Amino acid sequence: MVLLAVASGSLNLAYGQNPKKAAKQAAIKNMVDNTNFYFNADYALPQRGGSKLLTSTYDVKVTRDSIIAYLPYYGQAYLAPDPGTSEGGIKFTSTNFSYKVNPGKKGGWEIIIKPKDHDITNWRDVQQMVMNISADGYASLSVLSSNRDPISFEGDIIAKE
Repeated sequence: MVLLAVASGSLNLAYGQNPKKAAKQAAIKNMVDNTNFYFNADYALPQRGGSKLLTSTYDVKVTRDSIIAYLPYYGQAYLAPDPGTSEGGIKFTSTNFSYKVNPGKKGGWEIIIKPKDHDITNWRDVQQMVMNISADGYASLSVLSSNRDPISFEGDIIAKE
């Protein structure tokens, strides 16, 4: 009888949702619904070569009014920056963009961001960013540029400070 009660209790724990986890999932949903979060990148996955652990802070800030990207870039560029430019990466601010949310896998989301103010003659040009976010806040981000190979990032979603 005691064994049955213990087994029943552990099944309830296994199938019941942890209140802390439920609160985190609700917070992630709220951030996505309100278009107000940071994507914090932990790994870069270039099209050519292996993944790279990112040891500095790289992120994309997403709000209703703007997208601010500060990410590294590893890969083939087809249009180079001006000579003497020491700053590379995927760094831009856009206030003119489309933001579309689609249902993702297992309660997550797919977010498609397309800057409308992109300029294919600019070596930094970004055509599209696709972010897949899990219900728990883990995320992947794929960046498609006009003048560079695609690159992906893995990380998580955090609240905007």
